[in-house]
Amino acid sequence: MRWLRLYLRSRHVPLALTLGAGAMVLLWSLWSISSNSPDAGAPMVILTVLILVAIAGITLAGPDEALERTAALPWWPRRAAHVLVALAAVVVLVLVTLATGARFGPAMLVVRDAAGLLGLAALGAATLGATRAWFAPLGWTLAAIVFPSVEGSAGEVVTWQTQVPGNGPAAVTAGTLAVAGLMVYALSGPVRPAPAEAAL
Repeated sequence: MRWLRLYLRSRHVPLALTLGAGAMVLLWSLWSISSNSPDAGAPMVILTVLILVAIAGITLAGPDEALERTAALPWWPRRAAHVLVALAAVVVLVLVTLATGARFGPAMLVVRDAAGLLGLAALGAATLGATRAWFAPLGWTLAAIVFPSVEGSAGEVVTWQTQVPGNGPAAVTAGTLAVAGLMVYALSGPVRPAPAEAAL
């Protein structure tokens, strides 16, 4: 248990949980106050999931990645578990609102978008570093919102975050990103920061 406490602290998990819960409460309150509908609109749900995934991204690296790479124990199972637990935390924080007067759903949309965006964040951590892990999910989501009129299956793939729950191409795209991000991050870990960044 001591190892787990040290691990969670080194990855800023308590901070991320606090920020995530605070962001969820704030967005839930804003919808409750400003809308007459109990069901949050899809853009609000997508924005909420994106914010929570961006916050989870800060936990994808520790203070010393070189130390982890030289450890005697294999790190890939821990990294995989970390991503899966982060996914569960994001989904639970959003779906708990379904029992309240301001509901952020449906569940299939939340799970699909959380899985795909967290996969993108994991890929970002493995290629750009944990501090920039949010670049990929934010960039793709902005593109999907700005260019929503792309037609056909290609359009459904490009704008997968905004597609209705149950959309096949969107689900396949999200699943592919989730699996790819999980595997790449688990096997390679976050990219090492440049010496100048590590010194900060």
